[in-house]
Amino acid sequence: MTQNDKIFELLISLNPWWSGINLETGIIREHYLDRMKKFIASQEILILNGVRRSGKTTLLLQLLHELLKNGEVDPKKILFVSFDEPLISSLKDPIGQILTRYHSEICPHEDGYLFFDEIQQVPGWERWLKALYDRKKYKIVLSGSSSHLLESKTASLLSGRYLQIPVFPLTFPEFLEFSNIEIPKTRIDEVRMKYHLMEQVRSYLNIGGFPRIVLEKDPMVQKELLKGYYDSIVSRDIILNAQVRQVKVMQDLLYVMFSSLSSPFSYRKLASRFSIDPTTIREYIGYITDSHLLSELMFFSYSVRVQNVHTKKIYCIDNGIRNAISFQFSSDTGKLVENTVWIHLNSLGVPLYYWKGEGEVDFVIKHTDNSLTSINVTYTDDIPEREIKALSSFQDAFSENIRRRILITKDTEKEEEGIEYIPLWKWLIGEYNQHKL
Repeated sequence: MTQNDKIFELLISLNPWWSGINLETGIIREHYLDRMKKFIASQEILILNGVRRSGKTTLLLQLLHELLKNGEVDPKKILFVSFDEPLISSLKDPIGQILTRYHSEICPHEDGYLFFDEIQQVPGWERWLKALYDRKKYKIVLSGSSSHLLESKTASLLSGRYLQIPVFPLTFPEFLEFSNIEIPKTRIDEVRMKYHLMEQVRSYLNIGGFPRIVLEKDPMVQKELLKGYYDSIVSRDIILNAQVRQVKVMQDLLYVMFSSLSSPFSYRKLASRFSIDPTTIREYIGYITDSHLLSELMFFSYSVRVQNVHTKKIYCIDNGIRNAISFQFSSDTGKLVENTVWIHLNSLGVPLYYWKGEGEVDFVIKHTDNSLTSINVTYTDDIPEREIKALSSFQDAFSENIRRRILITKDTEKEEEGIEYIPLWKWLIGEYNQHKL
């Protein structure tokens, strides 16, 4: 079989709708699909960007299904390609060779839809996409697993030509939906479902929100899948993509960072620990955050200079993947809860920081009007006085700009001296639905 025959055979398998086969696209994540449908109506390139296995491919297929179901688009005018396929990665000119086979064998017209999954695997993809965009004939939808997908010098070629949607693992309300559990709509529902929802929070803290993991009910399979996700992200999106030379240092650094979840860290101290240059540590952490696996949280100040001289904190994109590859201790619950709050706030796309003065504030949200919301997290109902004092200290420092002060608890709910005490389960659902931040 020639290489061209192999390409054609692969395209047939990746595009079953050409043969009249219906798509199984799973549970719809409506808030993503609604935005995608609006964006695809424009002439710009649509890009989904997020950690590997967060559901980007499924979302591409769900949008594709929407185009097909009303019968207005010829199925053969929709091309889907996964650049993770080994055959495609071996091609000298993947995009050019695929389009040549597609137009010669399937669809001679250049007025269709191109769905390119994991596009960052293709060297020089940006120049190809600019050329395709400039023809003004294709609707183009891409996905990628690098946070710097559009920050390279060549990616600047696409500046002003794309709309981007960040994709995350499931939020807690989505976790409930994927678990076939209704989301409470009324106060009566909340009271009736309270303890069941608290139990679901514990499960969410343990297995996280990767869609395939939530749908899998066998704990052993869940753990092995999560380990596989981790290995794939580290080997392909970090070590291979960044061409990391000191692989053992990178692996050890990842272990230390996961063990330090929600804690401040110092480039200098890490460099001393691994006996390497601080610049290398900074680069390696940059490669890690580029994969979306971990993220840094900066100190809050209205001064960029002050922000930069303070240590950063580290958070993980998903609790399940952290639990699968790290030793767990009973004291981890507090870290996992804080990480869950970070996951939720990060998915909302709000500017996020931490603060430390006379006490520490876990999260500071800077709103568009420069007002601030401070949030502390304590998964207990025996509230430590230091959590309250830290929020008060923050108010003293920024009194004119405070919008809200929130203390997330296990089950305590009240408002006292201007601080809102909100149970974690209720905050995750209520803030998501009402966007009161």
